[in-house]
Amino acid sequence: MFTCVRRNMRTLEDVVLWGFMVAAVITLGQSRPNTKLNLQSSSGLQSDCAGNLMRLLLDKALAVGSQLEVEAINGTQHIVLTPSLAAQCGYSMESDPWGNTRIYTSLMGCYVDNKEDTTFNVGLRLRLFNHQSPSKVASHDVSQTCSYSRWATREILCDRNYMEVSHHMATPAAQSKGQAQDDKDDANAIPGESGEAHGIWKMTFFTPEPVPMVLAEARQAGYTAMTTSARLVMRSPYNMAETYSEEVAGIPMEVFRVSAYYKAPHGLSVVNLAAACPTGGVLFTEDVISWYVPRRVTPLVDGTFKTLEMLMGINGQRLDKSQMTARGYTLSVTDFHIVIEIPVGSPDGYYKSHAPDYQYHITYSVEPMLEVLWKADDTQDETRYKVLFPITTPLMPRPPHVKDDTVPENRMFSVHLGTFLHDVELKNITFSTVVLTVEECNAGGFAVQEHRFPNGTKSFSLKVPFDANVVLKHNPEPLVTVYFLPLVFGFVLLPEETAFAHSVDLQASLQDVVLPTITGTCDQNVFYISVKYGNRGPDFQTLVGYQQLTPDLGEIYNTKVNDTHFSLVVPYTATDAAYELMTSDSIRARLDILLWDPNNNWVLSDLYLACSFPLKATECHPNGTMTAMAVKVESVPNLVPSMLTLKDQSCKPVFSNDRFAQFSFSVDSCGTTRMFFDNYMLYENEIGLYYNNKKGVAYTSPVDPDYRQKVSCYYVVNDTQTFSYNPGTISKEPAAEIGSGHLMVQMRLADDSSYEYYYQAEDYPVVSYLRQPLFFEVELMHSTDPQLALTLENCWATLHEDRTSLPSWDIIVDCCENNDDRYVTIFPPVVSDSRVAIPSHLKRFSMKMFTFTKGEDVLKEEIYVHCDAVVCDSNSQAEGSCRGQCVNPAGTSDSRYQGMKGVKRERRSTDLSKQRQISSGPIVLLNMQTSE
Repeated sequence: MFTCVRRNMRTLEDVVLWGFMVAAVITLGQSRPNTKLNLQSSSGLQSDCAGNLMRLLLDKALAVGSQLEVEAINGTQHIVLTPSLAAQCGYSMESDPWGNTRIYTSLMGCYVDNKEDTTFNVGLRLRLFNHQSPSKVASHDVSQTCSYSRWATREILCDRNYMEVSHHMATPAAQSKGQAQDDKDDANAIPGESGEAHGIWKMTFFTPEPVPMVLAEARQAGYTAMTTSARLVMRSPYNMAETYSEEVAGIPMEVFRVSAYYKAPHGLSVVNLAAACPTGGVLFTEDVISWYVPRRVTPLVDGTFKTLEMLMGINGQRLDKSQMTARGYTLSVTDFHIVIEIPVGSPDGYYKSHAPDYQYHITYSVEPMLEVLWKADDTQDETRYKVLFPITTPLMPRPPHVKDDTVPENRMFSVHLGTFLHDVELKNITFSTVVLTVEECNAGGFAVQEHRFPNGTKSFSLKVPFDANVVLKHNPEPLVTVYFLPLVFGFVLLPEETAFAHSVDLQASLQDVVLPTITGTCDQNVFYISVKYGNRGPDFQTLVGYQQLTPDLGEIYNTKVNDTHFSLVVPYTATDAAYELMTSDSIRARLDILLWDPNNNWVLSDLYLACSFPLKATECHPNGTMTAMAVKVESVPNLVPSMLTLKDQSCKPVFSNDRFAQFSFSVDSCGTTRMFFDNYMLYENEIGLYYNNKKGVAYTSPVDPDYRQKVSCYYVVNDTQTFSYNPGTISKEPAAEIGSGHLMVQMRLADDSSYEYYYQAEDYPVVSYLRQPLFFEVELMHSTDPQLALTLENCWATLHEDRTSLPSWDIIVDCCENNDDRYVTIFPPVVSDSRVAIPSHLKRFSMKMFTFTKGEDVLKEEIYVHCDAVVCDSNSQAEGSCRGQCVNPAGTSDSRYQGMKGVKRERRSTDLSKQRQISSGPIVLLNMQTSE
């Protein structure tokens, strides 16, 4: 039923505590200097009377850092109260771990000046020895006079280290005053002296078997037996050989029973004395301590009795009902028990921290007192039963609460750890790589703070920046960093310096990675590559083509490195460059740069930079010799250039390597063909691979796709020259005028009717011949809405970049071709393919190259083409431009083919349309012919 806290265990603790307080001092002897302070000057001392006890309070402010020795003052004598002597003589001490001390003295104790059992003078000397300076001793003499006359017939006192019982002795009227005075004078003699004059002859202890002893033997065994002017006093420490344990109403009790024989003037008398003190009977919950004491203490009560008074107190001091109510204490009675309930955490007790197995626990300690006065029905004798019963709760686990206040965007770990009692001190913090004291943490930029609360508890906080070297980092995704901060907080408990620890693992994720970036440009011969690191530094591998950028390769590519960037200069002829396309006057090369995280197999950044570099693939010499260059392009990765031949397979390269093959041959050899037309003569051959050319044998080739490259030379009769497309200097990149909203339209000029290749910005001005077809494409960019359709409303040509300049010539009028033009504009159909996702977003038209003239004079050898494009709802049935491309042919234009001035029709739009104005770059007429 009960959780028992045995008093013998507590007594051992008290003895150890007392011994610790005085043992070191005793070895120093009595030669230390003595400084006597009176009570009034000792602010840390306070004494008072508590019924049959004198109580002395010593504040920790006075005792801190010292060891305490207590001496009893007996006249001119000073007797050091060792733990065993204190228990024998009626002294007890309770001290919390911080030095707050209570000393109780029984008014019937040894060395107390007893005046007729009514006035008691108690003298104590407290000697405080400094740990750091043992020679420095502070002494405080305390004297307290207590008056107490409410003695019951029998008084039983249960203190923390002894049991005491005193009984009234009937004094015959014939007894002389002098005799009584002699007995009183001997009552408080030092134990161990001869007892003949004390009147006590012998004693019989009941264990429960009888054990007789004379007075000297009892005192030598550790008991006290004495008489005062009217009382017989017996005192026994706990756990003596002549005491025994007994359960009363389920409560374990320590029992002390003795019959004392003493000499009196009227003859030999005997008094039966007994004391029974509880050693258990405590129940604990998280919030309440319940102390059970037997209502009927059978070792003390034979028959029926009546309870006259029942009080509770704290620390030896009685409490009235209002005080109990204010503290939440209750005193109640059941059929078998007296019950005292005390809330855990009451201000009359104290908390203490503990660290068993390095885990944080707390206990709560309090010292209630029970005082009961009852009267026996048969003898009418009164018994006062007083128990001082210190209680400490079992260890209560209090794992610290961790509050992670980290806001990742602040890039700072912030954690609170608590709460702890005031006796916990943070000593150090173990990080992943180092152990730092609190002082070192603050000096190193890690803010450690202690926070105290009004209830006496505390917590600790720590702030550590994400960028600190103690923070571990991991990237689960390319743009995300996970920050880890493993911590072990190291604490000590005061004052015993017991260590314990608590680990905390903090983690925060932040999308804060700035990936490296690659930019690149080209000139006539090389690629210029620049890599900016990002915020992770050069923590990546670089692949150039299919090779990792090593220090040796970096030296070849003229690598320059600083804290934020590195750069490369790669010739387009380098083996790491890939060739995409060969034209008559250029080669399109591409350099692939890839930044690679090998630990996670992530591509951090890439650049595929393709540029056209000047390279004259075919040269036609006046002496009738042709030279041609063949290049291994990316689309035929298995090509071996040395295996290429001309049509005549005996004509092989004059030079070759793994990427190029160069041929040189005369126009009348190697299978070269010749044809005449107009004023031109054309020589043509072909570079390719030829396998199994025997008749009847199927063609097979290890190269897929096939490789064919036409080699052509145009010669003007009597004036041989090379025919080629030579772009002029770029005057301006093609531009599209963008209207409101988010729709953008662009116009491009295709290389041929297949609309596979287009002139780039660097190709303008585009060079063309008179009546050579020009293939235009207009596209609605970036839109994925299939409900939109693009229509070309009007297109026209001008001599100048200004779209409103004159003269002008209509190409498309009201969505249809210009019927005044003898070379009719053609609208090729647009179908879905790998490049065209939504055909309605594109319009294509072709026209033949022309020029503006005035009379016989050419005004300018270049033209600009402009268009008004309309974006419509493809589901709309609206009229006008949104009806479609040339659904109903419009009328003819009033413009004239060679006119100086063109007439533009008024441009129209519907509510569902969005008009865009776009223009091409300049198109230059080469080798112009005016005849048709």
